[in-house]
Amino acid sequence: MSTPLEDYALIGDTYTAALVSRSGSIDWLCLPRFDSSACFAALLGGPEHGHWTLAPKGDGWTVRRRYLPDSLVLETTYSCPEAEVRVLDCMPVRGDEPDLLRRVEGVRGRVLVRSELMPRFDYGKAMPWLRSEGRRLHAVAGPDHLTLDSDLEHDVSAEDHAEVDFSVGASDAVDFRLSWSLPEEEVTAAFDVGAAIEETAEWWRTWTDCCSYSGEYRDAVVRSLITLKALTYAPTGGMVAAPTTSLPEQLGGVRNWDYRYCWIRDATFTLLALLAAGYDEEAKEWREWLLRAVAGRPEQMQIMYGVDGQRRLPELELGWLPGYEGSRPVRIGNDAAQQYQLDVYGELMDALHQARAHGIPPNPDAWRLQRRLMDFLEGHWQDPDNGIWEVRGPQRHFTHSKIMAWAAADRAVKAVEDFGLDGPAEKWKRLRQEIFDEVCKRGYDPDRNTFTQYYGSQSLDAALLMIPNVGFLPATDDRVRGTVAAVEKELLQDGFVQRYTMTAATQHIDGLPSGEGAFLPCTFWLADNYILQGNVDKGRALFERMLDLRNDVGLLSEEYDPHTGRLVGNFPQALSHIPLIDTAFNLTTRRGPAQRRAETGEQQRRGI
Repeated sequence: MSTPLEDYALIGDTYTAALVSRSGSIDWLCLPRFDSSACFAALLGGPEHGHWTLAPKGDGWTVRRRYLPDSLVLETTYSCPEAEVRVLDCMPVRGDEPDLLRRVEGVRGRVLVRSELMPRFDYGKAMPWLRSEGRRLHAVAGPDHLTLDSDLEHDVSAEDHAEVDFSVGASDAVDFRLSWSLPEEEVTAAFDVGAAIEETAEWWRTWTDCCSYSGEYRDAVVRSLITLKALTYAPTGGMVAAPTTSLPEQLGGVRNWDYRYCWIRDATFTLLALLAAGYDEEAKEWREWLLRAVAGRPEQMQIMYGVDGQRRLPELELGWLPGYEGSRPVRIGNDAAQQYQLDVYGELMDALHQARAHGIPPNPDAWRLQRRLMDFLEGHWQDPDNGIWEVRGPQRHFTHSKIMAWAAADRAVKAVEDFGLDGPAEKWKRLRQEIFDEVCKRGYDPDRNTFTQYYGSQSLDAALLMIPNVGFLPATDDRVRGTVAAVEKELLQDGFVQRYTMTAATQHIDGLPSGEGAFLPCTFWLADNYILQGNVDKGRALFERMLDLRNDVGLLSEEYDPHTGRLVGNFPQALSHIPLIDTAFNLTTRRGPAQRRAETGEQQRRGI
């Protein structure tokens, strides 16, 4: 039985991240960066696929967890009537090499603790050689070298793992430092773990001091911002969708994808969340990553890239891993990188527009890129595509994709009219109107009073909740209200929103068996619609239900299964934490991200 996702906490160093369970086991860690192979992969199999457990021996322990205030330093406290001990876990913001620090501190009584280190490189496949040098332990296989320095000498007689039992009393502290390096490199030995943990906590506190949000949901907003920062690859500014791969959207299912990459689609959401919270420098770095990643001809633009902008993300299946709760296949890489998704052009155009509107210093390449994107869109916006949900069925004329093509034309016009940039505004106005008219004619079902998933379909799509957010139509428009009502009637699962109509009859759309949890970002988008419609109390009630889905340390996955009450999908998910931030601002400020983005859209529309 796999550990529930709710039982995991995140630690990271802005290059990579690890998941730590309530039982003290690190079950997922890729080194030296997010998209490297895992040295601990128990998350997708069992303990034999790699883990590092550091916890009291025996049963009956009460477990409490928290992050040290405004930080990514995890504190796990184990207690029983006779004794108490706590474990501090963190990854210092990257220095000379990747480090993972663990400290065991006695609080009261005396506690017997075990450290069991079982590294498995290449996603649980390669068992390394273990070599002990007193209190220093080496694990080497192929291009990977882990070095464990601790206050104790581990026993390596079992060959496949290293272990040590020890006891701590009140005020005792035992330190561990795990480092990664190339086999030919030697990790420096002298290291003050306690000081490094405090420095790490202070680094995060200093970073969170920049947060401009001071409303009633500050704790949730700050935790989400820290999570987003932890998912950012510091050398480039790119943000991965999640630090994990193949966590299923349905337990036991096949919708298991690798999310350790950067999606263009997340660009505007990310940018607005960072800008709203006062993180202009992070927003600028994200914009710079976008510009570098999409350099080249517009027709070559991908929907996702690697953390440093690499384009080749070949999808492979790892047959030796049984998957999370038997959910197979386990995949690395993502073939969706080669799909044509029209909406990303609109997202990129909007992100660059929002950066300009918020006063981020101009980049001379940005407008030149936007002009080239518009040249491409003029000739290709009528092409079918794979859509926002990266369906692996036939390409179609997805309504949301066309709306984002409209957004691209609208932002191009705004660049000329609002910022004086050089471009054929009149031609783009005509294009904007042409797209608008077609969407309202072919993507709207007047009999049901709702926009549909694709032209001529009966299916619904929760992505259409973004219509007012991008300014295509106001939230109070009857067609938008009808779409919201249709989503409420047909896509809600226990009050949470499913991405799109998913039945056996619609399997041909995405080419996969039906079935998944409710999609958490879509539920935040529904709350935003309520707010934009003026029904703030209804939006607040839904938002607070969403907050209740977070685990004990404030993290959300991609989806939620209301039938089992479980978080599902890759974890933690950036696209769940981004709209959490946005909706909190929408509820507590006069002009939150949704209002600002909606106001960007054209105000005078023909036919409204």
